[in-house]
Amino acid sequence: MSLHDDAVLVLKGYEDQAELRQAYLDHLAAHPDGMWKACHEGHVTASALVVDPERGRVLLTLHRKLRMWLQMGGHCEPGDASLAAAALREATEESGIAGLTLLAGGPVRLDRHPIPPPCHWHFDVQYAAVAAPDAAHAISEESLDLRWFSYEEVAEVADASVLRLVEATRARLGV
Repeated sequence: MSLHDDAVLVLKGYEDQAELRQAYLDHLAAHPDGMWKACHEGHVTASALVVDPERGRVLLTLHRKLRMWLQMGGHCEPGDASLAAAALREATEESGIAGLTLLAGGPVRLDRHPIPPPCHWHFDVQYAAVAAPDAAHAISEESLDLRWFSYEEVAEVADASVLRLVEATRARLGV
């Protein structure tokens, strides 16, 4: 199965975000290259909120280019077998944490946001990745900083998109 086919299959299940899900599907139908950074009309990305449920906290990165606190994530690569694999790869690379596991149940939510030219949109498929309580992180070249925040502290540093992801993750975790 191609990454494009995986994305279409994953997106079929999002009834609670039906309008946004349809925008993703329409984009992929109109752009055979819609999974890749080279598609300037927009492209699908995969991200993962790294969470430590035992301590009630999330790991955010201060993105080097955007200078915003965000979840780990980025562009799909040809070697990614699925969106889940892309999200886990990005989370591992950007956090430096080995042994992350994706939260069961597939993506936590979808988010579409404009990005600076030459591209127009990121169609972000958002997962959550669970870290061990003693996990040691390391700042990657894509980050200015990497820091753990309690669930409550996220509202002080991050935008609404990250807050929605944290809330959806907490709901999936039942906390």
